[in-house]
Amino acid sequence: MFLWFIGAALTAMWFTFRDPAIDHRLLIFGALVPDAVDGLTGQAPVLHTLAAPIIVMMTLMVCTIGKRRLRRQLLAVPIGLFWHLVFDGAWMNTSAFWWPFTGFSLNEVPLPVTERPVLLLLVMELLGLVLMLWNWHLMGLNQPDRRRLFLRSGRLDPALTSPRVRK
Repeated sequence: MFLWFIGAALTAMWFTFRDPAIDHRLLIFGALVPDAVDGLTGQAPVLHTLAAPIIVMMTLMVCTIGKRRLRRQLLAVPIGLFWHLVFDGAWMNTSAFWWPFTGFSLNEVPLPVTERPVLLLLVMELLGLVLMLWNWHLMGLNQPDRRRLFLRSGRLDPALTSPRVRK
């Protein structure tokens, strides 16, 4: 699954944080990397556990002490990892999700995507495409200047995300 995670992560990010400074490209990367890495083995090892994004975030926080701008930019990766867990339903496999608290073995844990019927995967991908198109409009990416800003920096136009003052 590809479009599902992109569309769902961008939508969730918009409605929870609406932060113009976050690098949405790194958010997308974080949302896609668990299936890409864990898919190589065909199982759901470490990146489909709650420990993975927590360890990545803690490492990031320690390694970027005194580097506020870099920290702010890179925080999008563990946030994307968290969104992946949410939209993949990773919590439904408690032995993997709560690893290592439920045991250290992840040998027989399949990827969540491999346990879904093909029709459901297709519906999720279609829904992801719809969400991406909606985000395209919502984030103003149909305007060339906003699209360039997004592609160059991963950022959104602050005018779209700032709360509007009512008089």
